[in-house]
Amino acid sequence: MAEQTLWEYQVLTIGSAFGTKDGQIEATLNEWGQEGWEAINVYTPSNSSKVTIVAKRPLTASARRWRSMP
Repeated sequence: MAEQTLWEYQVLTIGSAFGTKDGQIEATLNEWGQEGWEAINVYTPSNSSKVTIVAKRPLTASARRWRSMP
């Protein structure tokens, strides 16, 4: 049986009460992309002018070992 892919997730809310600039969103997505993250959802929280980005990437064996340490 094939090994199951495990994922790790990252969530970040960016911007201010005055909104979020496209360049700020683009810079965050480009940085995350270089680190292997894939954006899976981008949304504006209720009654907010900020943007929340949710991303995932495969959880590597070394990251699993690191996370299991006390």
